[in-house]
Amino acid sequence: MKSYQFSAYGEPLALVKCPNPEPSGTEVLLRVNACGVCHSDVHLRHGFFEMGGDRKLDVRSVRSLPFTLGHEIAGEVVAVGPDAYAEVGDLRVVFPWIGCGDCYVCAADNGHLCMNPRALGTHVDGGFADHVLVPHSRYLFEYGNVPPALACTYACSGLTAYSALLKVRDRVDSQLVLIGAGGVGFAGLQIAKAMMDVDLIVVEIDPIKMRAAAEAGAANVIDASDEDAGRELKKLTGGGCAAVIDFVGSEASASFGFRSVAKSGVLVMVGLFGGSLNIPLPLLALKDLTIQGSSGSGSLAEMGELMRMVREGSVDPIPLEPRPLSAADESLQDLEEGHVLGRIVLTP
Repeated sequence: MKSYQFSAYGEPLALVKCPNPEPSGTEVLLRVNACGVCHSDVHLRHGFFEMGGDRKLDVRSVRSLPFTLGHEIAGEVVAVGPDAYAEVGDLRVVFPWIGCGDCYVCAADNGHLCMNPRALGTHVDGGFADHVLVPHSRYLFEYGNVPPALACTYACSGLTAYSALLKVRDRVDSQLVLIGAGGVGFAGLQIAKAMMDVDLIVVEIDPIKMRAAAEAGAANVIDASDEDAGRELKKLTGGGCAAVIDFVGSEASASFGFRSVAKSGVLVMVGLFGGSLNIPLPLLALKDLTIQGSSGSGSLAEMGELMRMVREGSVDPIPLEPRPLSAADESLQDLEEGHVLGRIVLTP
């Protein structure tokens, strides 16, 4: 088995070779065909998230080193434990957001929010490898005729976007603002087109991503770096939008999103770029506003709903850049520097 791991936080990934794990009980071993590279992988490799004001959220204590990143995984079943009900040869995308299975959160089918998670690629070894061990067949989903390099992205960028969109689906009127057209934001654009009959307004700063969003069907694309961007959005929305989703999660994007919400509207925060939001507290009451977080994942049930849409062909693809597994470290660097449109996908 080959994997690319880091042995110290902030250090480059290095190739490690070891025997393939042998599944027991309900476990399933997959040969990895594709694994997406997510911006949260950048944060996890560093061991912290930026909280603003020189503060950091330390996440180094939740995994053992050396560690294998990668939570957007699609592969082929090559071995199963005696209690597994998958079949060798099955082609599946993996739901990685696995909880402890014993707490009240998991009992409510919200294992992705478990306080003692066993998520692949974030808490236990993931898919920057040629094989990955999955604890149970329930976490495997068919992806139909979709190429594996695209199918794997639905485990995080797609599921994260879908879960956020569900939070605003009953609150949108004729427009929806999506801030950011990176991997998750672009997935949000494509999935929103399949879920809602509304005008989608994309806010970006990267000209390449703006052009791609327009070509993918955004009704309007706004350059957030333009000093008139806020006024342009207010003009387009008649003073503000009932629902805004921030797929970036920076101080600048969150501030822009807050200013863009109409009375009784909702701002859903998804992105993890980092920072803090300084808001005038009276406006929350005066404008009857809601600010809601949306986890960088989704539930097992939501994964099932999304993959049904994918198999039916309802969701248009996001831009992909396949790379060999050996490019894992380089890919993290490119993603950190903002040089990626859509998703880099490692293909062992």
